Parts: sequence; C-alpha cells; structure tokens
Amino acid sequence: MFSKHCERWFLAGLSSSTLVRGKHSCSGVCTPLELPLYSHPEFSGVYQLRSAVDTLSYKTVSVNKENADKKWLLVDAEGQRLGRLCSEIARLLRGKHKVNFTPHADCGDFVIVINAEKVELTGNKWDDKEYIRYSGYPGGQYRRTAKEVLERTPERLVENAVRGMLPKNRLGRAIYKNLHVVVGAEHTHQAQQPTAHAIPS
Repeated sequence: MFSKHCERWFLAGLSSSTLVRGKHSCSGVCTPLELPLYSHPEFSGVYQLRSAVDTLSYKTVSVNKENADKKWLLVDAEGQRLGRLCSEIARLLRGKHKVNFTPHADCGDFVIVINAEKVELTGNKWDDKEYIRYSGYPGGQYRRTAKEVLERTPERLVENAVRGMLPKNRLGRAIYKNLHVVVGAEHTHQAQQPTAHAIPS
C-alpha cells in the first residue's frame, strides 16, 4: 500500500488502523498508492486507509410472524403483584426479551397464565381501584371495584392490565391474542408443551 522506502510501520508491528488519517511513525515522505482521499474539507489531501471489516457480521435482521420462532411460556400468577406480573407478561408478548426484536412485527411468545385468581394487590386497592366500562347507551356506565371483578371474572384483572401495556393499534390487538389467562392450575394447552417462566422478583 505504501512505497518500498517506507516500511517502518510494517516492521514495527503497527496495525493499519493507526494510518487512518495518514499519520504514522515514519519521519520520511510517504506516497500512498491507489488510496482514496477524504471528502471532508478538514482532511483535504489526506489519504484514508481502512482495515477490512466483515460487513455481514453486523447485518440487521428483521423478523416477522412466520420466522419469529415463537415459544409457549407458562406463568404462575399465585402470590404475584398484579402490576409487576403483567409488565413481565407484556414484555414476553411483545418480544423485547429477544435479540432479534422487531418493533413493527409480532415476534413475541405465547403466554399462558394460570392461577389468575391468586394475584395480589397492595394497600387498599381491592376496594379503591375501580374498573369502568360503558355500554354505549345513555346511563350505561358501569363501575366495579377490583374485589368485585375478582369475584366475578378474576382473569380480567390480568387481561385488562396486560392490554393497557401493549400498543394501541392493530399490532397490539394481534399480540393480545397470544395471551391465554385461566383460573386455576389447569389449562388446555398441554399439547404445546409450554415452558415454565419465573417472574423476576
């Protein structure tokens, strides 16, 4: 790359990366051969020398629903705080725990939640926390406390919390379908052979 009279950089064991801006340990006059010039005005007339880099080693991989390698995970809600439990479930559904996470794709895993009726709330939230829904007709607003929801449909405590942590668009609605919440320890997805996932404390 350099003329024959200037080989001190090679004999001294210097790497080519030290010659990026044409600066090296040689005090003589060097004439680079067939090297491109910098386009920036600050380095006008300076030759650039780059070491070879494998550009395929850092290529970004974008996944979709077909090649996302989805897994089935089993989460036990017994004794878990509702908010901390659902934030971890939403992270698994979204796929943020994967190295090939793609924001615009459904690349998360399927999650089965058992013992939904055994979640915990701190403080007075069982009586103070309210769930409001509206039928669409005048006077059709309904309010239920968390304790009332637990008595009627305990799985909705987890479902409503997870839904609120997912994107509010068609992607979020598609991801929400990967969640299966059941009351009790039995579920109907034994054929998928789900793997138990521990919620971090």
